[in-house]
Amino acid sequence: MPYQISLEQKSDYLHISVSGDNSKENVLAYLAEVREECRQRDCFRVLIEERLEGPRLDVMEVFTIASEGSKRALGEYEAMAYVDVYAGDLLGFTETVAVNRGMPVAVFSSVEDAKQWLRHQKDCDDQDIFLRDREP
Repeated sequence: MPYQISLEQKSDYLHISVSGDNSKENVLAYLAEVREECRQRDCFRVLIEERLEGPRLDVMEVFTIASEGSKRALGEYEAMAYVDVYAGDLLGFTETVAVNRGMPVAVFSSVEDAKQWLRHQKDCDDQDIFLRDREP
């Protein structure tokens, strides 16, 4: 089954919800669609709420998506908050790969936490864009 994407333009960011089957192809396709929507709307602060169902992608697939996706989008986003309610332990790994490649991204387990982070990033200068509080 393909994926479905819904977009909601907020005052200072784009909220995107994605549902459907979890596959490498779907993730790559929706990320490309997100980049295009951001370009068309001239809005480079985004909250992605992923609700893809099915078996989780393996570590190498996640690494490839995060690494290659970061290269393609480098310099385009001001801030990206990412929520995947089904991802589990790979969220931290995904964030590390993307941040190490220069992406201003943070991953969260809840939409509310992601919104708060985006609000905070709006008030920060570029040097603080990657910083967020973490539980020890």
